[in-house]
Amino acid sequence: MKKKRIIVIGGSAAGPKAASRARRLDENAEIIIIQKAPDLSMASCGYPYYVGGFFDDRNQLLASQSGIVRDSIYFWNTKRIKALVNTEVTKIDRQNKSVDYKNLLTGERGSLPYDKLVIATGATPFKPPVPGIDLKGVTTLQSMADADFLRNISDEGEVKQAVVIGGGLIGIETCEALVLSDIEVTLVELMPQLLPFLDKDMSLNVEKYLKTKANVILENGVSEFIGENGKLKAVKLQDGTTIPCEIAVVATGVRPNTALAKEAGLKIGEYRAIEVNSYMQTSDPDIYAIGDCIEVPHLISGKKVYAPLGDLANLQGRVAGDNVIKGNVAQFPGTIQSGICKVFDYGVGAAGLSEQNAARHGFDNIETVVNASPDKPGFMGAKLLITKLIVDKTTNRILGAQVLGPGDVSKQVTTWAMAIQAKMTVMDMLNLDLPYAPPYSLAIDHSIATAHIMQNKLNGLFNGISAEQLREKLDNHTPLLLLDVRNQDEFEMINLGLGEKHIPLEQLRDRMEELPEDKNAEIIAWCKISLRGYEAARALMANGYKNVKVLEGGINAWPW
Repeated sequence: MKKKRIIVIGGSAAGPKAASRARRLDENAEIIIIQKAPDLSMASCGYPYYVGGFFDDRNQLLASQSGIVRDSIYFWNTKRIKALVNTEVTKIDRQNKSVDYKNLLTGERGSLPYDKLVIATGATPFKPPVPGIDLKGVTTLQSMADADFLRNISDEGEVKQAVVIGGGLIGIETCEALVLSDIEVTLVELMPQLLPFLDKDMSLNVEKYLKTKANVILENGVSEFIGENGKLKAVKLQDGTTIPCEIAVVATGVRPNTALAKEAGLKIGEYRAIEVNSYMQTSDPDIYAIGDCIEVPHLISGKKVYAPLGDLANLQGRVAGDNVIKGNVAQFPGTIQSGICKVFDYGVGAAGLSEQNAARHGFDNIETVVNASPDKPGFMGAKLLITKLIVDKTTNRILGAQVLGPGDVSKQVTTWAMAIQAKMTVMDMLNLDLPYAPPYSLAIDHSIATAHIMQNKLNGLFNGISAEQLREKLDNHTPLLLLDVRNQDEFEMINLGLGEKHIPLEQLRDRMEELPEDKNAEIIAWCKISLRGYEAARALMANGYKNVKVLEGGINAWPW
């Protein structure tokens, strides 16, 4: 019986996963990985943490869980998979079912036939076409070579100033890595907010925190990298500002590597990535594509999205590995685009649709709520969590959640991701049986409490106002009574300074005469997290006030 030959183009995350899965299903298949880079199975999401000194052995970025470096010898000895590194595929010949390749070190060329082909060519960093982009000192953080370059800079300790261009995941993580290397960092972002997967109100809280660690400039781009004798000396911004620096890291996003697929005539989607079906199959039934070079469906909206994330690449690799051996038996349904990043001592994560994306995807009847509260009891070292929940009011289905803060963000985002993918409603969350013990959570977990607040809002018991909405009212000089109901020492320690009236909650019912006689007057109540603000609002409404709102998240979620 003829052995099946499977060729995998790309050896970062998705490709080796597909090859390894295929081997486990068929001991006799001939499996070949062709990798342009010198390394295999790189843990690229770990690059910023290697640069930042969280660990020192670079081989950990290439090693298996047992600590063995996954090089060509490893793949052959352990899996009987042939891995050709420093080798580029130059052409896919669909008619003859073969690929042409070139060894980048020796110049040797050759051709290999395939029965099934897997394209895992990944993505390339986008570099803005501005003068000086090729100066020494301007880099990305996409490859092992980039990680080595920045780690050497960190270890040498000679660079004092750096600019990071881009306020997305990689930009934020790189900013942290360089700050931890005792480098003064300025982060520059062209858009009006950091982390575009967040809504603006949540992003403002990240911005406020990040500014305690680094310089942050928004709504400004790079016009020129200024050099001297071929070396970077400064970055000039579009508004004319010049920032002296020795290093600039460009983190302005990635573009899918689809040149081979295009030249082979495979169908390309609206995001300029390879179009695949749920089996990871391209428009050619013998060619599959996975990882950062493809687009996939969004599980909530049904629309195609580009989601270049390492976990999805591995999941897709497993599906492709199944299907090249057993036929189309496994499917990758799509993504809800859940993600998380570390921002110094903060976690920042999201799952599903943001408020702004929900509107873009056709959900025109949504409700949101913000909950700022502890992740566990105070006596167990509570830390703050701020969660924004997005719900379809027509069905009460949970569309998205965003969580940030120094508390256990990962647990919260995981809970919401499972709820969203399971198409749960707010009502399904109200009595969810999550594990509880004081070292890990409150008796009513933060996620369930967020659902309770949303239920109150949907039922008309809670009339919330976001920080952004309140700021807009203040900027427009809307007549308001601002009411802080915390106790005296809390108020003296910190207050918003907006001309608010201070009446502690326990005194409120006895001091109603200090409030406006007009029962239609707009009153905004709050406390630290707005639990007492909500109780104050209920008391005021019981006393006839008809236009009472609660500042969602209270002082803890006020981003200014």
